[in-house]
Amino acid sequence: MTTPQSPTGRIRSLGEVRTAYGNIICDVWGVLHNGVRVYDHAAQALIRYRQQGGRVVMITNSPRPADGVIKQFAELGVPEGVFDAVVTSGDATRHLIARTEGPFYHLGPQRDLPLFDTLDIKLVDEEACAAIVCTGLEHDEKETAEDYRARLQGLVDRGVPMICANPDIVVERGDRLIYCAGALAQLYEKLGGTTLVAGKPNKPIYDLAMEQLAAIAGAPQQKADTLAIGDGMPTDVKGAQDNGFPLLYISAGIHSADYGPADAPDEDKLHAFLKDHRADPTVWMPRLVWID
Repeated sequence: MTTPQSPTGRIRSLGEVRTAYGNIICDVWGVLHNGVRVYDHAAQALIRYRQQGGRVVMITNSPRPADGVIKQFAELGVPEGVFDAVVTSGDATRHLIARTEGPFYHLGPQRDLPLFDTLDIKLVDEEACAAIVCTGLEHDEKETAEDYRARLQGLVDRGVPMICANPDIVVERGDRLIYCAGALAQLYEKLGGTTLVAGKPNKPIYDLAMEQLAAIAGAPQQKADTLAIGDGMPTDVKGAQDNGFPLLYISAGIHSADYGPADAPDEDKLHAFLKDHRADPTVWMPRLVWID
């Protein structure tokens, strides 16, 4: 079976493209779970894909290293057999931190401190830092980027670069949208600051994903044989397109309000939305499912 040729061709089941692609690099938030509950249909689709011989690397803009994300999967109830490996923005960011001159100020919640484990760096307060590592808002349940404007402007005025460990602007948490580190990085740039980003849509995290796939397969893998799956325009979609991967767009994600309802999108509105964002997915479906 071959991949549908229409750039926005709808598929009903992940099984329709299994023989066209031996590998998947799959987004997490919005595709596999929403931060509160697992999407069982997506988990089962990835399990079936792997049972048919495919390889799956989960790729996420979480600022945590892979071990922390895998632990979160277990806490949420992600079943065994969904993936072969996990690559995170935190993993890619650690490489970036190691190449940047400190000392560093951590801007984000305390739960993200494992990002710095085993790194030979010094963490200081914002007045003494030479660089910022931003993993998110300190109180993301009630804050927005605008709450940080004055603090960020002071750092911009000092010429301090910001390393953004999570390029996502927002993610779903249950039925709400929560601001992420990407929102702070976006504001930092608007204020005149310099940002350094390793996660989606940037090349380093995709390079790490391909390295993982090569290790799993025991041989280098080709992008043309690797289907990227995601729901976010500035991260998943842009990242796949900029880095040369075929794309399965999940429409019932963070953008579904633009052409909803989530499970039955208005296809004319969806196509217009994709055109407006210069998005050219290989195939699309509302949610990731496998139908026999």
